Amino acid sequence: MIAIIDYGAGNIQSVINALDDLNADFIVTNNAKEINESEKIIFPGVGEASSAMNNINSQNLTDIIQKCKKPFLGICLGMQLLCDYSEEGNVKCLGIIPVAAKKFNSEKVKVPHMGWNKIFINNKSKLFDEIENETYFYFANSFYVPANQFSIASCNYEINFSAAVQKENFYGVQFHPEKSGVVGIKLLKNFIEKC
Repeated sequence: MIAIIDYGAGNIQSVINALDDLNADFIVTNNAKEINESEKIIFPGVGEASSAMNNINSQNLTDIIQKCKKPFLGICLGMQLLCDYSEEGNVKCLGIIPVAAKKFNSEKVKVPHMGWNKIFINNKSKLFDEIENETYFYFANSFYVPANQFSIASCNYEINFSAAVQKENFYGVQFHPEKSGVVGIKLLKNFIEKC
């Protein structure tokens, strides 16, 4: 059973549709017991970091996520919330990836960064099994996670930034696999079956 964490940050329906396509067994929940009993966790998100963290804290999900030992996939905002801090609302985040999420420089590039961009796979990860380097995924983000020791893939939009991270059981992708067609479904399948 996969738990999709519902913390009020939107974007859940497209993840549900993708998991339905994969015939995956899942629940949508913010219940601690159900999350703890699941085999894997997906943490999607579209929205603003400080209000998302307020929701996570008020729903008593912070400790559950930080202590999680199961395969955990943060998508878009869900990946940024794994960081120590976000410039979006200047908020303390979950502290799993020791960097701060930063805003793109709107004087240099169009913000938000939207559309299809290719990623460069830096480190071998089961998440990218049978996915070729320089494959295009769909992005929609105004903030980014800088390249760091846990980056497993990068993307370039004015600067190189983390397209995906992995630290132990925690995975994060800045792009939206659920909106990235066949290749995105493949990545979700890899997470479900191999991670």
